[in-house]
Amino acid sequence: MNVDHLSSPVGYEPLPIDTPYGDDPAFPLHHRGKIEMRPTVRVRDNAGLALAYTPGVGRVSQAIADDPSLGWSLTWRSNAILIVTDGSAVLGLGDIGPVAALPVMEGKSLLFKEFGGIDCVPICLDTKDVDAIVEAVALIAPAYGGINLEDISAPRCFEIERRLQERLDIPVFHDDQHGTAVVVTAALRNAARLTGRTIPSMRVVISGAGAAGVAIADMLLAAGVGDLVVCDRGGALHPDRDGLNAIKRELADRTNAARETGDIASALRGADVLIGVSGGSIDPAAVGSMAPDPIVFALANPIPEIHPDDAHAAGAAVVATGRSDFPNQINNVLAFPGIFRGALDAGATRITEGMKLAAAAAIAGLVGTDLAADRIVPDPFDPRLAATVSDVVARAAVEEGVVRGRP
Repeated sequence: MNVDHLSSPVGYEPLPIDTPYGDDPAFPLHHRGKIEMRPTVRVRDNAGLALAYTPGVGRVSQAIADDPSLGWSLTWRSNAILIVTDGSAVLGLGDIGPVAALPVMEGKSLLFKEFGGIDCVPICLDTKDVDAIVEAVALIAPAYGGINLEDISAPRCFEIERRLQERLDIPVFHDDQHGTAVVVTAALRNAARLTGRTIPSMRVVISGAGAAGVAIADMLLAAGVGDLVVCDRGGALHPDRDGLNAIKRELADRTNAARETGDIASALRGADVLIGVSGGSIDPAAVGSMAPDPIVFALANPIPEIHPDDAHAAGAAVVATGRSDFPNQINNVLAFPGIFRGALDAGATRITEGMKLAAAAAIAGLVGTDLAADRIVPDPFDPRLAATVSDVVARAAVEEGVVRGRP
C-alpha cells in the first residue's frame, strides 16, 4: 500500500495502537480526515498583508463588483467545486446520514485534487428535503465553478440535479449517475471490440433502474445501442406496466422495443450484455442463456450481482465489477476528475451528453493495444488519463456552445 500523510495539521497525533479498530489500516489513514485547506500564496510581511487582505483586497473586490466576470480570474472559483451529499445512498451502505458520509466526501475531494488538480469543499447536508437541498446549494454556489452531487438516493437525485442545473450557470453533475455511465460506456466500447461486436448491434439488459441504471440507459441510447431493456425488482420496464414512477415510465417509453414483460432471467435470454447496478443477484443459469461470449458487468458493491468466477464459468467472455480486487474495475475516478477539469478549463456552464460521450471515447482509447479480456479500461494511475479526458471534454463544450460568454 503506497499511501502517505502528506502533512500533519497542528496538533496531529498518530492514531493510538490500542484503538478498538484492530489491525484495519483504513482507520489510521482516516485519522483527523484526509484533506486540508492550504494557501496558494504566502504572507510574510506587512506589505504582503496589505495586498492579500486590506486594503489591497478591497480594490479586487470592487473590480469584481463592477465586472462580475472577473470573479473567474481573481478568485479560486475557476478551480473549485462543491461536493454535496445528504448521506442517503452512500456506496453500498445506503442511508447512513451526513456525518457518516463525510469520509466518502473527503475521499472524493482527495481524488479530485490528486487526479484533476481541482480544489473541493465537501458539504454534508442534514436534510433529505429536495427544496431545502436545492436552496442550500444554490445559495452557496457563487463561490464555486461546479457542483458535484454525490450519494443522493433516487428518485430525488434526478429532481435535485435538474432544478440546480436550471437555476445555476455552472455544471451540476451527479457522479453516481453520469460518472458511472461514462465509464460503463467506455468499457462497453472496448468489450464490444474484443468480442467482435458493434454498439448498434448489441442487445443490452440493465438490471437496476435507480440513478446509475437510468443514466447508463440514457448514455447507451445516445451512444447508439439499438436494443435495450431495463429491469427493476418488478421485471422489465415497459409502457403498460402499472406503478412506474415518472422517471421509469419515461425510460420505458424509450426502451424495450419488443415490449418484453418478464423478469431479469427472461430478459437475458439471447442478450449480448448484462449490466448490473441493482444490488440484487443474477443466477449463473441466466448468464448461460445469453448469446455466445456474453459481456457481464456486475457492478453492485461490495457484492457483485454474480461472482466473476461464476460468470466466466457460465460462459462470459468479458466480466467487469465495481471492485478493485477483480480485473476491469468500473471506477468513476477514471472519469470525474478529467470531466470537471475540462469543464472548468473551458468555462462550461453545463456538462452535456456530447461531453460525456467524448470522455467515454477518450477513456476507451487509452487502453489501445493492451486491450484484453481482463483489461478493457485503463489504469486510474495512467498519467495520460485526466489530461486526455479534460482535453476532449473542453473541446466538446466549445463545439456544443455551452461555454460561458458564447452563444
